[in-house]
Amino acid sequence: MGKRFDLLVFDWDGTLFDSTRAIGDSVRAVCRALSIPEPEDEQARRGIGLDLAEAVRHAVPWLPEDRLPEFIERFGGEYRRRESSLGLYAGARELVERLHRAGFALGVATGKSRRGLDRVLSTTGLGRFFHASRCADECFSKPHPQMLLELIDEFDVSPERALMIGDTTHDLQMAANAVISALAVSYGAHSAERLKELTPLACFASVPALEGWLEANA
Repeated sequence: MGKRFDLLVFDWDGTLFDSTRAIGDSVRAVCRALSIPEPEDEQARRGIGLDLAEAVRHAVPWLPEDRLPEFIERFGGEYRRRESSLGLYAGARELVERLHRAGFALGVATGKSRRGLDRVLSTTGLGRFFHASRCADECFSKPHPQMLLELIDEFDVSPERALMIGDTTHDLQMAANAVISALAVSYGAHSAERLKELTPLACFASVPALEGWLEANA
């Protein structure tokens, strides 16, 4: 059977990179430092995938707007201190390498900044497998479809030949807004129940399960 998709676009945090706990911990650490009430874990992870300002607004909706710049600056320091101890989900490297060998065009659409994404693509060694990427400081934040529409245009593929893979409702809504198919993974920021409400093609609790679906269906 021929390939169903030509372009596979991955979210980064919570999909390939095991960072959602560190992001939530960083949010709560900043709250403590600024004497702001801390969100529960699910709340702290609610905005993962959005640009940083919107992510903070989702995670700490009671934060006064005039304190947002200070919060963002402190968050960057807190997260970077944790990032060096983080890594890819088990099986993620092998999945990306296998998809690359199979001839798929691979992209990343992320709420990270360009500087942040380039840093982790370098430290993980995955940068050479991704042909293009879009970041939150280059495009409108998810769920706006700009990231996906630009990647589709760059690779010159039709929307029905592109697939988004992510761990948040923001990823799935972005795919819907771009009118492309999507897969969900529930081991990242958002629960399977929330993800399934947006009717992805399938939802997976592990990287091997995702790989099995891609091998059989993509």
